This record gives sequence, structure tokens and C-alpha cells, in this order.
Amino acid sequence: MTLQETSVKDSNLVYIPNLRIRRTAPLQGPIGKWITQGQRLDEEHPGSKSHPWHRVLWLTGVDYFSTLGYQPGIALLAAGAISPLATALLVLVTLLGALPIYREAARRSFVGQGSIAMLENLLSGWKSKIFVLILLGFAATDFVITMTLSAADAAQHAIENPYLHPYLGDARMILALAMLALLAAVFLRGFGEAINMATAVAIPYIFLNLIVLVRGVWEIAMHPEFLKNWSAALRPHGDWTSLVVVSVLVFPKLALGMSGFETGVSVMPLIAGEADDKKQDRPIGRIRATQKLLVAAAVIMSVLLLLSSFTTTLLIPESAYQINGPAAGRAIAYLAHEYLGNAFGTMYDLSTILILWFAGASAMAGLLNLIPRYLPRFGMAPRWVAYSRPLVLILFVVAVIVTVAFNANVEAQGGAYATGVLVLIFSAAIAVTLAFWNEAHENGAARARLKLLSLIFGVLSLIFAFTLIDNVIERPDGVIIAAFFIVAILILSAISRAYRSTEFRVTELHFENENSMALWHSIIGKKVHLIPLKNVSKKALAEKAKEIRHYYQIQESVAFINVKLLDNRSEFLAPLRIRVKEHKEGFVIEIFGAIAIANSIAYISELIDPISIFLGLTRQNLMVQSFRFLFWGEGETGLMVYKILLSYWDWTPEEDVRPRIFLMSDS
Repeated sequence: MTLQETSVKDSNLVYIPNLRIRRTAPLQGPIGKWITQGQRLDEEHPGSKSHPWHRVLWLTGVDYFSTLGYQPGIALLAAGAISPLATALLVLVTLLGALPIYREAARRSFVGQGSIAMLENLLSGWKSKIFVLILLGFAATDFVITMTLSAADAAQHAIENPYLHPYLGDARMILALAMLALLAAVFLRGFGEAINMATAVAIPYIFLNLIVLVRGVWEIAMHPEFLKNWSAALRPHGDWTSLVVVSVLVFPKLALGMSGFETGVSVMPLIAGEADDKKQDRPIGRIRATQKLLVAAAVIMSVLLLLSSFTTTLLIPESAYQINGPAAGRAIAYLAHEYLGNAFGTMYDLSTILILWFAGASAMAGLLNLIPRYLPRFGMAPRWVAYSRPLVLILFVVAVIVTVAFNANVEAQGGAYATGVLVLIFSAAIAVTLAFWNEAHENGAARARLKLLSLIFGVLSLIFAFTLIDNVIERPDGVIIAAFFIVAILILSAISRAYRSTEFRVTELHFENENSMALWHSIIGKKVHLIPLKNVSKKALAEKAKEIRHYYQIQESVAFINVKLLDNRSEFLAPLRIRVKEHKEGFVIEIFGAIAIANSIAYISELIDPISIFLGLTRQNLMVQSFRFLFWGEGETGLMVYKILLSYWDWTPEEDVRPRIFLMSDS
């Protein structure tokens, strides 16, 4: 057993922050070795560095701006002639709703936690864990559909290209799966920081889009009949009031045009702040830079959405943007070929394919960052989830299944994508609303202003709730996919939590005072007998010591150990605070802040290395005791300590004589 001890004095508290022993068995065999050769996702990587916000903008942009590849076509299919009006409403909701929400989220999630972590911090206990798992299901829907939709649209651009079509034919499914396979292969090999690549991909793509859209606006200006035709197409929908109502009803189908905000917050650790950020609890410089990034991304995308919606609606005939039409899923590309020639159109297609593939890479990276951030910490994932390779393979298989289920069809996946996007924005709106409400009760001087802000963001939450519900009713695909993810996550999490219940579940030890630390060092290494005890009153200690010495004929000192549990025992790992006192029979070790009694006793036993351990048995119903152990950290403590130690000893080399274990009946 290898221990690393580092004593640090802080505010008169002596503690050992790195006093740890391995808590789980290492992965063995060829598969285990292959897995562990990949990148660990639960550790900080010192190689990563920060960048100016205007460079990180393009990393956000590969997710956000890439939706131009398919969003105008989906808008045309959903809204027809009303598409520009519905898109204008989308832009208003983006600038006046989603943007303010995520500007506030950036103030409260400056290490990239995002809306899910904000809600986790606002809630507590098991309800917090379950809520996070449900949101993870919707987040997984968002990211997986980003991969599959991007691959399908990239394939659509390839097969519709006049130069590539003779070679590719209509092999959209094969191309989409090949792009997903390439994505998985890149991540299996190792996908590092991608700021430079994102910049090289996104900037040319934006530039090419502007050329196409400006050319489209010029064409409309030169031919006023396009405006007359559009006006005639709007007349059947009634007056402007009717058009606004119809736009409101159509708007939820266009919601996937707000897909980049969660990514904008998640990349915050890559954004450089100001020199004095490290001296402050809240890095104001990084927050301001992130807010500039969010504003810039929203403004750029809003302009492009308005231009693309206007030009595609006026210039593309209805027959072309229908399903399986030449403009389906590639409206701007259609205009590029139509008005700028096939050579320029091919350059645009290649740029679009590249940014769509990179958007899939961004989504894969997002999932690889998101899942290990929560599930292992909750004890709700196997140990291999901390490694990138097995996760990449699982996500690839899921993406293949989704692609096949939707037949690699861009329009068919739009509803599922919008659902994932809207759930994340809605959760962010709720998180910001609750955050302002809590701050209002903590800050008397600004209470009225903070309550007003809470009310405003509450109204925004209702708007996104309406949008989400309408989208789900109209296109339930997203909820169905999310339900599969949620059920799978909940089932696997429960199995994993039960399977990993015999780990030590302790992160570190903190000694309450210097005397406790000194006494601790005096008892480690086969010097005491360890006796767990619920009651550490003087009478209980004397009676138990007398009983043990009488029946087991021990002569050495004894160390009584008493464990006090946290109120919130839904956590899987926790630090322990230790107080060690002398007693006429030996010592009393009091443990505070535990999340499981048996695991804490086993952990302390391995550190102390006692001569023997005396464990009491209650002889109560084992099934009931098992559930008490899994959910509340209590139960048949004696048997569980024995099981945890045996499990640990099975894979650790025997460096010394193991302590003797005595199982005693309490009655």
C-alpha cells in the first residue's frame, strides 16, 4: 500500500490533501491496456492554454455557424414563404432571449460547467442527481444529433455536387457512415486542442456564405419580380397580424438555429482573461471576454440567418426545396451553384462538408467532456468511462444507429436536434431565474432589482417552455431519442452505483488539529486493534473495551472509530475530517463528513493497518440493509467492511500481514 503524505497548514488546520490509496482495481488484459493507453477525461491536461476570445469564437462557430448548411433549407420546408418572418422572430428570441440568458450563465459558470452544473448546484441530494441525469439525456440527444445531422448534410452536399455525383451516386447513407467512422478514428487516435483548425475552417466558410448571400441580394435587387412573387405568396396567409401569428407558430421548427450557446459557455476555460483574474474569486476578465464571444457569435449568426432566409425564400422555387429536391438540406449551396457557377459552388460544397464534419468533432468532444464530468463523480459509470477510447466507440455505435434510423435524412432529424437545443436553453433560463431569485434573498440592498431580473428571466423561461412543448408536440422524435438516452443512463447508472459500492469512496483526509495528526501517526502500523462503534460515550467505550479484552484476550491498545454521515449521501466521493483523542483504553477516532460508514471504516483501516478489526453484526434483514447501504450509506456495516476489504485485497499485492477480522453478533 503506497501512501503519499503532504502536510499543509492553513488557518490553523493541519490536513493531508493527498493522503490517498487506490480505490479501484486497475484494468487488466489486452483490452484494459488498450483502453488505458487513451486519454483520461477526468484529469486536467497542463498542455492546454488560453486564447483571445476572438480566436475561441471560431471553435464555437463550427457548431453554431455550420447550421447554415441545413437550417435555411429546413426553414423553407417548415415555413415556406413565411420563412423570413419566422427567421426574424428567431433572431429576436436569440438576441433578446438566449443571448441574455447565456451572458448571465457565463457569469456563474466561468470554468465551463454550463447550465447543467448550474442547476445541480441550485438543487441538492438525489433529486439533483436524477435531474442532472435527465438533462444529460437531452444533452446527449443534442450532441449525437449534431454528429448525425452534420454527417448526413455533408453527404447531401457531396452527392448533389455536379462534379462528385457521377462518382458518388446516391450513396448518402454510406457517405454519412463513413464520415462518422472517420470522426471516431480521429478521436481514437487522439484529438487535441483545435483552435487553429477551427479558425481555418470557420472563417473561409463565413466568407464564402457572405459572397453567396450578397450575390443573392444583388440578384433580387436587379429583378424586382422576385419581391412581387414573394408578396403574392404571403397574401393567402392574411394581414400582418395573421403573418405574425403564423410566424410564432412556425418559429419552434426553426429553433435549431440557436444551437451554439451551450458550446459558447463550455469553451470558457480556453478563453484568456485579464492579468488579475487569478487573484479574484470570479475571473471578471474571462467572463467579459466570454460575453463578447457570445454577442459576436449571436450577431454574426443573426445577420447570416436573416440574409440566408430572405435570399433562399425569394430565389429558390418551391419544387427545389421539397424533400429529395436539389435544394433540400443545402439551400445556400444551391444558390452558389445556380448564380456563381459550379466551380465556386464546388468550393462552397467542400468548405461546407469540412465545417459540418468539424461540427461533428465539436459535438463528440462535448460529449467526451460532459459525461466524465458527472457520471464517474456520481459513482454512476464504470471506471473505463474516464478514458476516451471506449466512450468514443460507444458514441460511434449510437451515432450509426441514429443515422440508420433516420435514413441519413437531414430534414427528418431537425425536430430531434431542435428538441435537444431547446431543452438546454430552457434549463439555462431556469437556472438563471433561480440564481437571481436566490441572490435576491441574500442581497438586501439590491433585492428589488434582482427580483425584477428573476421575473424577466422567468418570462423568458416561459417563452422557451412554449417553444419546447410546441416542438415536442409537432415533432416528438427528439423526446423519443432523449427518452432512450435517459432510460439507458438511469439503468446503467444504478447498476454502476451498486457495482462500485465496494470502493473506498474517500478523496482525502483532513485532520481537525495538530494533536489529532500527531496521535494518528502514533497508532499506524500494527499498533492498535480497531473497533467501530456507534456510541462513543464513556460508558459505551468502557463496556466494549471490557468485552473485547475478556473474550479475545488482547493486550495491545484499542482504537475506537465512530463515523458521522453527511446529510446529503447522494454523493459518491467525499473528503473525511478526522479528530483523534486519547482514551484510557487507547484512542478514539471520530470521522466527520462520510457518505458511507462501511467504506470509511475500511479506508481508515487500510491507512492505520491495525492488528485486528472487530466488526459487529446486526443480523437484520439483509435485503433491507443492502438498500440502506446503497442509498444512505448505512446497513449491515460489519459485513460490508469485510467485503470491501476483501475486494481491495484481491488486487493489491500483500506487502504485510493483513489484519485479523472478527465478526461479532451485537445481540
